[in-house]
Amino acid sequence: MVKFTIGVEPKTKKNSQQVVMIKGRPRIIQSKAYREYEKQALPFCPKAGIDYPVNVKAVYYRRKHHRVDITNLESALMDILVKAGTLKDDCCSIVVSTDGSRVFYDKDNPRTEIEITAVVRTVTPNNK
Repeated sequence: MVKFTIGVEPKTKKNSQQVVMIKGRPRIIQSKAYREYEKQALPFCPKAGIDYPVNVKAVYYRRKHHRVDITNLESALMDILVKAGTLKDDCCSIVVSTDGSRVFYDKDNPRTEIEITAVVRTVTPNNK
């Protein structure tokens, strides 16, 4: 099991995009706020190189009670975990579940508490 806390307020990628012109063509990039979040979050992540089936439980603590889609938070987190080298990839053969993930509010201590545990996959005739 790998447990750690990212001591930065969680942000999503989806709600933090902007369109810029690159070589005369419009491109979608992440906002400065998201890029800063990613930069601040990376040092908290261990370089575990996980390449086997795991459950990634993430408990997100946000500063405000604004509505947020947990799947958008998870998407941003998975990309950070891959970039940090915690996970080799965030494909479904490695991240098989995110059971137990939740969103709470803590205006004084926003953060993401992460617990990564190995998952034993059983093979059935329909699941090879």
